[in-house]
Amino acid sequence: MITTSSSQLTPEAARGLVGLTGAVIGPGLSERELDGIEARFGFTFAADHRVFLAAGLPLGSPSWPDWRDGDPADLARRLSSPAEGVLFDVEHAGFWHPSWGTRRPASRSEALSVARTELASVPQLVPVYGHRYLPGTAGEWGHPVLSVHQTDIIFYGNDLADYIRHEFTGRAGSPGAEATVDFWSYFVDGGPGTDVTAPTPHTPYAVDAHEAVEYFRMLALERLIGRKVRPEWLIEAALSALVLDVETESLPLLAGLTRSERDDAPPLFDRVLAELGPTGTLPADDTSVPWEAARWELVRWWLRLIVNGSMEPGAGGDVITYEGWHALDRPQGLRVLVHLVDAYYGWETRRDGKREQAAREIVAEAERLLTGPWPPRS
Repeated sequence: MITTSSSQLTPEAARGLVGLTGAVIGPGLSERELDGIEARFGFTFAADHRVFLAAGLPLGSPSWPDWRDGDPADLARRLSSPAEGVLFDVEHAGFWHPSWGTRRPASRSEALSVARTELASVPQLVPVYGHRYLPGTAGEWGHPVLSVHQTDIIFYGNDLADYIRHEFTGRAGSPGAEATVDFWSYFVDGGPGTDVTAPTPHTPYAVDAHEAVEYFRMLALERLIGRKVRPEWLIEAALSALVLDVETESLPLLAGLTRSERDDAPPLFDRVLAELGPTGTLPADDTSVPWEAARWELVRWWLRLIVNGSMEPGAGGDVITYEGWHALDRPQGLRVLVHLVDAYYGWETRRDGKREQAAREIVAEAERLLTGPWPPRS
């Protein structure tokens, strides 16, 4: 366990945070009620989570746990969902946590048995809103909030206060969250969890010169907003463009780079962009939203990748959620897509075997957005 922040959430500050949620607010939970919930379900709230819930109980949306009058089975399911998501990936994706031993058992059933036993001693993650969780460690303040999709786990707030401002007002805090619970820290400190700044998980798609130039420009836009673009992707894009009869002076140089020359790819890529003239021009950062025009272009591109099958709907939806919807101040026009992505990763969808249906719904919404007015701000 890493020491958490010493900053404590005051009741006054908690009331202010509750007011930011836009939820229907019920009376706050009393100390007796909070103790009773912990005893009934066998977990503990972190200290700031207790203060938050004592200031007022957010209601009116199924994403908020109703700790007072909610269905006990639903609350138990929410509490078990992080561990069940890990078990799902143990069974279906071959996941194995390094703390469970250096070798995964050959038998799937034995691997599940070991994983289930190990997970029983892991610090509980407690639902805050939807699939956002706080570690449930009694008396401790300042845990980062985690967004949890099976073993795809990322930071979603430096602490509870930062998370509420991020989720409900679009005001992201400064980077600096640190993992505070050893087991779960594996996923956000170099484990297999989703890193939305990682290279976009897609396959190249260009079939003509126009698409080859577009692909070049989209990689440039991703790099512009701070996303990672692998050097080999730049070389591959150049090779495709060359085959599809795009002509610039530096394009053959970029396409001909070997593995040992990968470091030369970014500057050559910049030269090719300049040589493409107006078609290689990137939008300016000239509004209050960082790289607003570039992000809208990328959202449209990511939607097309989802529709044409170059990017898996869940992964593409994640990228659009974090790099589009959140970064663009939560435009109403993308809200349906974001909710569909949440449902795709939800435990009920996995439990009921509706992943394929949820993926089709994401694709259908992507098609609808692409045929409507652009950008879909409202």
